[in-house]
Amino acid sequence: MSFPYFISPEQAMRERSELARKGIARGRSVVALTYADGVLFVADNPSRLLQKISELYDRVGFAAAGKFNEFDNLRRGGIQFADTRGYAYARRDVTGRQLANVYAQTLGAIFTEQAKPYEVELCVAEVAHAGETKPPELYRITYDGSIADEPYFVVMGGTTEPVTTALKQSYAENAALPDAVRIAVNALRTSSGEASGSDQPSLGASSLEVAVLDANRPRRAFRRITGPALDALLPQADGSESTDESAAKKPQ
Repeated sequence: MSFPYFISPEQAMRERSELARKGIARGRSVVALTYADGVLFVADNPSRLLQKISELYDRVGFAAAGKFNEFDNLRRGGIQFADTRGYAYARRDVTGRQLANVYAQTLGAIFTEQAKPYEVELCVAEVAHAGETKPPELYRITYDGSIADEPYFVVMGGTTEPVTTALKQSYAENAALPDAVRIAVNALRTSSGEASGSDQPSLGASSLEVAVLDANRPRRAFRRITGPALDALLPQADGSESTDESAAKKPQ
């Protein structure tokens, strides 16, 4: 006589959590941190088309790690929600906390109700409107719908421990943009060097996706940094600026 297969709810949750964590860890790392003018996003992402960083609304940005198709569906859903609410009420009624709560509810429902959880981790960031003094807001949303606000930085995907340790040692509050980029890129290099088994950093402009939420911009705070502008901000292996010109450039 055969007995029906039984698994306890606790074991089912543990197995789902393990599946999601392993899927997220297989990806490349993403860092979001606050700096003097807002929020900086830096992702280890060699693809120019499959982007991990995006604008959600006027003052709200999005970053993710894990399976692209899953977090891209969430990104598009967040944009649609924000556009609908901003049109129905007022643009200022769309906030980062509101979008983070929507994502948390969605991921929580998927984790408990569907056969397979989403293998994603999200960050939603918001900066104040121009002329306001409210500090930036960072929210981390995990695969099971857990949500937490982070005061300074968020690290997601890949091998997070060395990146988090490096940021704890080097992060400076209210840093200028060049300094913030240097801090984030050097932290990401600790993970990429460890993964490749090499002491030489492998991250350059071609393998980085960089964007900011600039609180000084009048309406849409999101701005991507690419090309020569990114080259001028990137540190070299020794932590110095990439060119003499950029080293002499004053913080913006």
